[in-house]
Amino acid sequence: MAKSMTSDARKKDTREKIELGGLIVKAGLRYEKRALLLGLLVDGGRRLKGDEEERSRLTAIGAEAFGHDDE
Repeated sequence: MAKSMTSDARKKDTREKIELGGLIVKAGLRYEKRALLLGLLVDGGRRLKGDEEERSRLTAIGAEAFGHDDE
């Protein structure tokens, strides 16, 4: 049973990583260098800490991008 849980956890982790990679593609950043992508994410994470206005602003941008899935 423990082995099955490990397998399920691995599948869930893999699926999550695939979905996160899809966000990079959706953002139009597929061909950017990994260091740049990581820098964007680290910078964004720092800017979000304690800044609800920035969090709301970026959430709105993301929600709009998801709304244009047919493009």
